[in-house]
Amino acid sequence: MRLAFATATAADALAVAALRTDAAAQLTRQFGQGHWSTGTTEAGVLRGIQSSRVLVVRRGRTLVASLRLTTKKPWAIDPRYFAPSRSPIYLLDMVVASDVQRAGIGRRVLEHATRTARAWPADAIRLDAYDAPAGAAPFYTKCGYREVGRVSYRGVPLVYLELVL
Repeated sequence: MRLAFATATAADALAVAALRTDAAAQLTRQFGQGHWSTGTTEAGVLRGIQSSRVLVVRRGRTLVASLRLTTKKPWAIDPRYFAPSRSPIYLLDMVVASDVQRAGIGRRVLEHATRTARAWPADAIRLDAYDAPAGAAPFYTKCGYREVGRVSYRGVPLVYLELVL
């Protein structure tokens, strides 16, 4: 499957928001209402584009995946759980369109994110995933990320994962 990787621009914000919102609706249909059920707005994506690097992936003209990389530590991450790092990158908002999941796209997106982080330069990629059936921790571990802890942040159970570069 031929994929095109790019850094998102403001022109991509509406499509990224729609992709994230569709994924949230799919998770809600599959696993019920949860923290994963919240939709995303174009304005929220635009803020992400301005403050971090949002990557988009297209198959032809169709947006099929996206994620966000940032050097700013997210509020729910406790760095004490992770390996020492001078310049970690945080992976947020990863999404793959539900109709193309389990086709290897997510793994390829993570491989591209790893190359992007190394060129940043970063020495680790950190993230959290919901510690629930709707969470993606098993996917990340299959892709080489290591689970480093389980926490509850404001009542939300999370799994911390990292990839040391």
